[in-house]
Amino acid sequence: MELFDLPLIWAFIIGFGIIMYVLMDGFDLGVGILFPFAPSEEARDTMMNTVAPIWDGNETWLVLGGAGLLAAFPLVYSIFLPALYLGVFLLLAGLIFRGVAFEFRFKARTSRYLWNWAFAGGSTVASFAQGAVVGAYIQGFETANGVYVGGALDWLTPFTVLTGLGMLAGYALLGSTWLILKTEGRLQAWAYRITLPLLAGVLVVFAIISVWTPFVDDLVRDRWFSNLSVIWLLPMLTLLCAWQIFRSVRNRSEGMPFVATMGLFITTYLGLVVSRWPYVVPPDYTLWEAASAYESQLFLLLGLLFVIPIVLVYTAWTYWVFRGKVRAGEGYH
Repeated sequence: MELFDLPLIWAFIIGFGIIMYVLMDGFDLGVGILFPFAPSEEARDTMMNTVAPIWDGNETWLVLGGAGLLAAFPLVYSIFLPALYLGVFLLLAGLIFRGVAFEFRFKARTSRYLWNWAFAGGSTVASFAQGAVVGAYIQGFETANGVYVGGALDWLTPFTVLTGLGMLAGYALLGSTWLILKTEGRLQAWAYRITLPLLAGVLVVFAIISVWTPFVDDLVRDRWFSNLSVIWLLPMLTLLCAWQIFRSVRNRSEGMPFVATMGLFITTYLGLVVSRWPYVVPPDYTLWEAASAYESQLFLLLGLLFVIPIVLVYTAWTYWVFRGKVRAGEGYH
């Protein structure tokens, strides 16, 4: 007897893991995207030191979401991996280059410029791949009898290129507002200067994607335009967050730009979920159709209920220990 709607519970847990990863790893990816444009090499040292103590812990949420997805919805993996193989490969390759650059750059002298480019390039490639994968999810997948039957490059279209560029701009915005929060002096002033142009870029891409998406899929169009309902609060909240970013940057607030940028990501993410709910493999399979056996989900859920609080406590403790400003010449390494 099924006492709980486990697929729904798992969808919430995986969704929570994904948004935690986007928010917490997004700003250090954004720092990497901004790396080549930093005002000096000393500024790059400080930028990297703002994320060095926490970046690897942030990626715990990626592992948690990916493992949960495999355990709870194996059909998603069997379709997504063949459909998004190259995109996922680029994502992982970018994260690998970025992770290696973190450690080697601090020790390098004559080859430091190479690790600068590895850090920036890995962050950029990983961010673009994430955005393109999200765009491919919005587009949907060509399936037959639970098997992906499309081509290896079907995920790469003008629409997914746009979503990839949108993710780059969004992560860069997270990175600049993070630097406003964590740095001071010349570097903070530079972060203030670039934040509003980045916000404008994000809003332009957001507007284009919002207009384009209803033409990509009939379900999305019907969901948003068949009846004007409460879901239209989400884009309104997104614009409210954008206004708060603009206002707080103009007022030289340090914490609010970062908080408002996280709010912008959350409302955009919820808009994506609402657009596709309850399909986990659009346009054919709902989360209940893609779910694994009830007993398997229950067994794994009991273990995960112990893991998630530990990860949350560890994450909160790490941010508390490394709170405050990061100044030139100071750092974790």
